[in-house]
Amino acid sequence: MPLLSPCPICGGAGFLRREVPVDHPDFGRAVPCDCKKRETQLAELNGLRSSSGLTHLTQMTFETFRSEGIGLNPDKRKNLRQAYDCAREFADKPEGWLLLKGGFGCGKTHLAAAVANARLARGEPVLFVIVPDLLDHLRATFAPASRVTYDDRFESVRSTPFLILDDLGSQTATAWAQEKLFQLLNHRYNAQLPTIITMNRELEEVDPRLRSRLADSTLCTIMTILAPDFRQGGTDSASAGASNLALYGEMTFDAFTLRTDELKNDARDNLRRVLHIAKDYAEHPQGFIVFTGEYGCGKTHLAAAIANAINQRGHTVAFKTVPDFLDHLRATFAPGSGTQYDQVFEETRTAPFLVLDDLGTENATPWAREKLFQILDFRYVSRLPTIITIHSEAQVDPRIRTRIFDLARSSVNEIIAPSYRTTHRRAEAKPETNYRRAKNR
Repeated sequence: MPLLSPCPICGGAGFLRREVPVDHPDFGRAVPCDCKKRETQLAELNGLRSSSGLTHLTQMTFETFRSEGIGLNPDKRKNLRQAYDCAREFADKPEGWLLLKGGFGCGKTHLAAAVANARLARGEPVLFVIVPDLLDHLRATFAPASRVTYDDRFESVRSTPFLILDDLGSQTATAWAQEKLFQLLNHRYNAQLPTIITMNRELEEVDPRLRSRLADSTLCTIMTILAPDFRQGGTDSASAGASNLALYGEMTFDAFTLRTDELKNDARDNLRRVLHIAKDYAEHPQGFIVFTGEYGCGKTHLAAAIANAINQRGHTVAFKTVPDFLDHLRATFAPGSGTQYDQVFEETRTAPFLVLDDLGTENATPWAREKLFQILDFRYVSRLPTIITIHSEAQVDPRIRTRIFDLARSSVNEIIAPSYRTTHRRAEAKPETNYRRAKNR
């Protein structure tokens, strides 16, 4: 309907009257002009943003997120895109919980903040809190000068329509902190309130009471992001420091010899069969494949050949010589280390393809056994492709043996051929030996 007076860019104090009949309900009633509506909407948005905890994260949107990563291999690029799509869907239709897991700098917080900013842009309230900060704010309410009571602050967080908890698990694990987090999440679990949680730990490391809620697939969607740290370049090469695959580039299937001129029938047939199994695994890598045998029999060559074949198809393979890997892991605790322990450990545990060479030759301290068990147990449960070489079953921790020798999920292959290095040296020495014998005659 026409207006009694035009809007000269809010010259009418932002309110106008509509030209309607006297008996119309809006007769004489002031209505906001378009300028006033925009001003009101902007004020509401600023109010929502100032109370959301996102004041310093306004730049973290879906538009600024690199959903293809930087120089990632196809597997990690696909995984990152899936996480991005999952977050966008949650922003459009926030139902249940979304748990974003992954190493430091992989993009968890950016995606969580992008969801929050998208909801705020639609005028929907969101509360974004970093877990350690939340606990500090709750503790602060007990101070005599606090203007906010503990009950009011806790209730405002617990019942907020949309909550994002960033960095769960990074808080100091006191009994009080664990109890408050359980109360908060248990309330939201029972009320089915939309919640996003980010964390760089595994569920096994979380309070069992929280874990039971987070692991409920009927409510919570878990998305594990495999991308490396964006802050350190975000490329696979940036996190490949502990991988030795480049040193084994010449160890391919074509370069593998069956040693037909030196092995007896049983050993030769065994080696041919194991080579066939290794080639088949390289084409269809699933679960564990284990090579056992004496030093120099060809275990590492076959493991590297599988890794190189997978690598040639565009996939990144983490090749770890176990003693070297544990040394690298220990070195992250040094004060001047530029690499974080959690980053190295998590990238190894979740690598799409992993080779553990010489398992059992490491210095078997309780710490080393525990770290290796955590890696292999995770990969066993997740059915991640893993290639393992060991000299003797007796050298391996019993808990690890139950995983890698489970024939339902693992292909175990013993190479009965003797060391190639020994027989090769013996063969090279034969001409000289025969010459000496002839000369002595």
